[in-house]
Amino acid sequence: MGSVMTKLTLWNNTDLDLVERGLMSPEAVRTVEVEALVDTGATQLVIPIDICRRLGLRPGRAVPVELADGRVVDMTYMTSLHISILGREMNCDALASPEGMTPLIGQIPLEGLDLVVDPRSREARPNPAHPDGPLFYARRAA
Repeated sequence: MGSVMTKLTLWNNTDLDLVERGLMSPEAVRTVEVEALVDTGATQLVIPIDICRRLGLRPGRAVPVELADGRVVDMTYMTSLHISILGREMNCDALASPEGMTPLIGQIPLEGLDLVVDPRSREARPNPAHPDGPLFYARRAA
Protein backbone atom coordinates (compact mmCIF):
# COMPACT_ATOMS: atom_id res chain seq x y z
CA MET A 1 0.00 0.00 0.00
CA GLY A 2 1.30 3.47 -0.86
CA SER A 3 1.10 6.60 1.23
CA VAL A 4 -2.29 7.85 2.35
CA MET A 5 -2.49 11.62 2.80
CA THR A 6 -5.46 13.68 3.99
CA LYS A 7 -6.27 17.21 5.12
CA LEU A 8 -5.98 17.83 8.86
CA THR A 9 -7.31 20.97 10.50
CA LEU A 10 -6.05 21.85 13.98
CA TRP A 11 -7.24 24.45 16.48
CA ASN A 12 -6.06 25.56 19.88
CA ASN A 13 -8.87 24.15 22.04
CA THR A 14 -8.29 26.67 24.82
CA ASP A 15 -8.98 29.43 22.27
CA LEU A 16 -12.23 27.67 21.30
CA ASP A 17 -13.23 27.50 24.98
CA LEU A 18 -12.52 31.22 25.39
CA VAL A 19 -14.72 32.00 22.37
CA GLU A 20 -17.50 29.89 23.88
CA ARG A 21 -17.23 31.89 27.11
CA GLY A 22 -17.28 35.21 25.23
CA LEU A 23 -13.70 36.06 26.21
CA MET A 24 -12.15 35.87 22.72
CA SER A 25 -13.36 36.69 19.24
CA PRO A 26 -13.71 33.75 16.81
CA GLU A 27 -11.28 35.47 14.42
CA ALA A 28 -8.53 35.27 17.04
CA VAL A 29 -8.64 31.45 17.36
CA ARG A 30 -5.32 29.95 16.31
CA THR A 31 -5.81 27.33 13.59
CA VAL A 32 -3.67 25.51 11.03
CA GLU A 33 -4.61 23.34 8.05
CA VAL A 34 -2.04 20.82 6.77
CA GLU A 35 -1.71 17.67 4.68
CA ALA A 36 -0.96 14.76 6.99
CA LEU A 37 0.17 11.17 6.48
CA VAL A 38 -2.30 8.57 7.71
CA ASP A 39 -0.02 6.12 9.51
CA THR A 40 -1.74 3.05 10.94
CA GLY A 41 1.61 2.03 12.45
CA ALA A 42 1.63 5.14 14.63
CA THR A 43 -0.34 5.29 17.86
CA GLN A 44 -0.79 9.03 18.35
CA LEU A 45 -1.28 12.17 16.36
CA VAL A 46 2.20 13.62 15.71
CA ILE A 47 2.67 17.24 14.62
CA PRO A 48 5.83 19.27 14.10
CA ILE A 49 6.92 21.60 16.89
CA ASP A 50 6.66 24.66 14.61
CA ILE A 51 2.93 23.96 14.14
CA CYS A 52 2.57 23.42 17.90
CA ARG A 53 4.11 26.85 18.46
CA ARG A 54 1.87 28.52 15.84
CA LEU A 55 -1.13 27.05 17.63
CA GLY A 56 0.17 28.07 21.06
CA LEU A 57 -0.21 24.54 22.42
CA ARG A 58 0.80 23.80 25.97
CA PRO A 59 3.60 21.25 26.47
CA GLY A 60 2.85 18.33 28.76
CA ARG A 61 5.10 15.51 29.84
CA ALA A 62 7.87 13.89 27.79
CA VAL A 63 7.26 10.25 26.87
CA PRO A 64 9.40 7.59 25.21
CA VAL A 65 8.42 6.95 21.58
CA GLU A 66 9.67 4.19 19.31
CA LEU A 67 10.31 5.51 15.80
CA ALA A 68 9.89 3.55 12.55
CA ASP A 69 13.64 2.84 12.46
CA GLY A 70 13.53 1.27 15.95
CA ARG A 71 15.16 4.14 17.84
CA VAL A 72 13.50 5.27 21.07
CA VAL A 73 13.41 9.03 21.66
CA ASP A 74 11.62 11.27 24.13
CA MET A 75 8.83 13.37 22.62
CA THR A 76 6.67 15.96 24.33
CA TYR A 77 2.90 15.68 24.56
CA MET A 78 1.20 18.87 23.45
CA THR A 79 -2.21 19.41 25.04
CA SER A 80 -5.44 21.31 24.38
CA LEU A 81 -5.85 20.50 20.70
CA HIS A 82 -9.03 20.20 18.63
CA ILE A 83 -8.81 18.46 15.24
CA SER A 84 -10.98 17.84 12.19
CA ILE A 85 -10.45 15.16 9.55
CA LEU A 86 -13.02 14.54 6.81
CA GLY A 87 -15.64 16.57 8.65
CA ARG A 88 -15.29 14.66 11.92
CA GLU A 89 -13.95 16.45 15.00
CA MET A 90 -12.44 15.57 18.35
CA ASN A 91 -10.26 16.94 21.14
CA CYS A 92 -6.92 15.21 21.61
CA ASP A 93 -3.28 15.54 22.51
CA ALA A 94 -0.41 15.19 20.05
CA LEU A 95 3.26 14.34 20.17
CA ALA A 96 5.61 17.11 19.01
CA SER A 97 8.04 16.05 16.28
CA PRO A 98 10.98 18.07 14.95
CA GLU A 99 10.25 21.16 12.87
CA GLY A 100 9.31 20.57 9.24
CA MET A 101 8.34 16.90 9.57
CA THR A 102 5.13 15.62 7.98
CA PRO A 103 2.27 15.37 10.49
CA LEU A 104 1.14 11.80 11.23
CA ILE A 105 -2.40 10.67 11.98
CA GLY A 106 -2.10 7.55 14.13
CA GLN A 107 -4.49 4.95 15.50
CA ILE A 108 -5.98 7.00 18.36
CA PRO A 109 -7.40 9.81 16.18
CA LEU A 110 -8.41 7.27 13.49
CA GLU A 111 -10.37 5.27 16.08
CA GLY A 112 -11.74 8.37 17.82
CA LEU A 113 -13.10 9.72 14.53
CA ASP A 114 -14.10 6.25 13.26
CA LEU A 115 -12.06 6.57 10.08
CA VAL A 116 -10.87 3.67 7.95
CA VAL A 117 -8.07 3.40 5.40
CA ASP A 118 -8.92 2.07 1.94
CA PRO A 119 -5.73 0.46 0.61
CA ARG A 120 -6.99 0.31 -2.98
CA SER A 121 -7.85 3.97 -3.38
CA ARG A 122 -5.21 5.05 -0.83
CA GLU A 123 -7.73 7.23 0.98
CA ALA A 124 -8.91 7.69 4.53
CA ARG A 125 -12.71 7.63 4.76
CA PRO A 126 -15.44 7.76 7.36
CA ASN A 127 -16.37 4.23 8.39
CA PRO A 128 -19.21 3.23 6.00
CA ALA A 129 -20.83 1.27 8.83
CA HIS A 130 -21.28 4.60 10.69
CA PRO A 131 -21.78 7.28 8.00
CA ASP A 132 -23.43 9.81 10.33
CA GLY A 133 -20.55 9.95 12.80
CA PRO A 134 -18.34 7.87 15.04
CA LEU A 135 -19.81 5.02 17.04
CA PHE A 136 -18.38 4.70 20.54
CA TYR A 137 -18.47 1.62 22.74
CA ALA A 138 -19.12 1.60 26.47
CA ARG A 139 -19.19 -2.04 27.47
CA ARG A 140 -17.28 -4.40 29.66
CA ALA A 141 -14.66 -6.61 28.13
CA ALA A 142 -15.67 -10.26 28.10
